[in-house]
Amino acid sequence: MEKSVLAVDLGGTKLLIGEVSLDGEVLGSKVYASTVESQEQVFETIAAGLGDYIKQVGLRREAAAIGIGVVGRVNTSEGIWLEIDPSRSQPIELARKIGELFAMPCAIGNDVYCATLAEQKWGCGTYSDNFIYMNIGTGIAARCVVNGEPIIGGHFNAGEIGHHVVDYDSDVPCICGRKGCVEPLASGLGMHNRIVALKPSYPDSSLVIPNDGRVGIEDIFAGYDHGDPLCIEVVDTALQAVAETIMNMVRFSDPDTVVLGGGVVSGSWFMDKLQSRLQAKTMRFVRNGVKKSMIDEAFVGLKGAAWLAIRTIAKQKA
Repeated sequence: MEKSVLAVDLGGTKLLIGEVSLDGEVLGSKVYASTVESQEQVFETIAAGLGDYIKQVGLRREAAAIGIGVVGRVNTSEGIWLEIDPSRSQPIELARKIGELFAMPCAIGNDVYCATLAEQKWGCGTYSDNFIYMNIGTGIAARCVVNGEPIIGGHFNAGEIGHHVVDYDSDVPCICGRKGCVEPLASGLGMHNRIVALKPSYPDSSLVIPNDGRVGIEDIFAGYDHGDPLCIEVVDTALQAVAETIMNMVRFSDPDTVVLGGGVVSGSWFMDKLQSRLQAKTMRFVRNGVKKSMIDEAFVGLKGAAWLAIRTIAKQKA
């Protein structure tokens, strides 16, 4: 019987579970509601979701392993989820616990690391050994692949570029404790927060802030196109912050390709306006340019988690 991998992609408000073939085809998937309160709670949510998926959706092939992508710091080689963030750190042997529960090998990794693996296997990695994958969604993070190897770092924290300061004079606070980081200036949540904070200073802005939700990124972009001064202020700042971040990453990792993923760049709007802000001299060795990921945004994390599991099995057998 043909083999497959069960894959898990944990987000802030949802859990995506699916079955992925060994060549990257998503054979089936299901979304579950989830919260990320503690590592033990997430373990229980993942375990329940996997059990439900196997029972209710069913497997089209024989699952050979489980791959899981989670937020925060992960020791992939040891299978330990170290922390969600610095304030929520209760290390858990997630790979061992899930593997024992479902009687198959399990591998875990950071969510952006997993997305980078998917890009390396099925995206720009098919023609580049030196690239940056940058995710701009609710938050901002990245991974650098250098000479074919994703950089992990001594504390499994490399690539947290969202906490890179791009405006030293900014008074916009970041959850890391610094000010002027790219994440609160240019992420989806960051732009929403900026809109809310600046709205009283822009009485002529026609942008409506929902009472029970977040300002949609499409609404902010539409406001920009219609000349809304608040949207122009927020988006121009975001565009420049992302451009500076990309150029700084290019300087220290020397890639030939930069790939962007995440909800903020899911369409072409942001990308089109970003290109003109990238300095030619800085970008002269990035011969493949800055481009949007061609992997379906909905499944890039799932496919990356699957490939992580496939790689782990191969290394164990070697």
